[in-house]
Amino acid sequence: MTSNPLNLEVCDIERRLGVIAKQPGNCDKHGQFAVIIRKQGQSGCPDCAQEARDAQELIDQQATQERIAASRLERKLGASLIPRRFMDKTFANYRAETDNQRHNLARCKQYAEQFRQHRADGRCIVMTGTPGTGKTHLAAATAGAIMLRTGMTAVYRTVAGMLQYIKGSYGNNAEYTEAQAFASLVEPDLLIIDEVGATKPSEFELATLFNVINGRYEDQRPTIVISNLDFDRLGEVLGDRSVDRLREGRGIGLVFKGESERLRKEGF
Repeated sequence: MTSNPLNLEVCDIERRLGVIAKQPGNCDKHGQFAVIIRKQGQSGCPDCAQEARDAQELIDQQATQERIAASRLERKLGASLIPRRFMDKTFANYRAETDNQRHNLARCKQYAEQFRQHRADGRCIVMTGTPGTGKTHLAAATAGAIMLRTGMTAVYRTVAGMLQYIKGSYGNNAEYTEAQAFASLVEPDLLIIDEVGATKPSEFELATLFNVINGRYEDQRPTIVISNLDFDRLGEVLGDRSVDRLREGRGIGLVFKGESERLRKEGF
């Protein structure tokens, strides 16, 4: 195989661009090339320079894609209504020191990883147990992982916030209808309902919770329910029919035990 002779002639245009001379050069990787000499210095191998530009362009493209993905996730987290305190909660920063905490972390990770199947099956999670043991942390981490991994939607609501939102559809000056309010709770791929049983439920609360949970059950859309009560008492605050629907399809029950992390941090 013969190589083309190097062109070491400096044309008028090159002189105007500051080229003084050319001389032969050799690259261990690409072979011979013409070294371009200017007052500021001389050029290296053009093929190596192109490879460096291509590599940098790929790095820049990946960085841009990561920024776009992070921006999309940030918008989804905002749309999810997850409280600011829990927006940065991930599986990585969940403090798993006991067997119970490690078990719950592993189950939530597995749920997020296999969410497409859980979404198809409508499989729910019920988190119960001691206050301050990371239930909302893991629920928010699960929602974030699902949105990042699958692009599906997740929405967080407390019971009080959900009831207030639905009541906001009443009245002549309401900006949305009751049907639209319920649709916004039924349509997300995942709904987190927190603070279940925080107060004694009224008939309106029980009926509303059933309508939301049943609507999601009929569409096979998973729900995560969070309560500080024991699982056996959930029927009192959710209604037995709602609990049955959460159980169906091999619903997952996670019990959280131990000392309140919030109290421990605050030194009480």
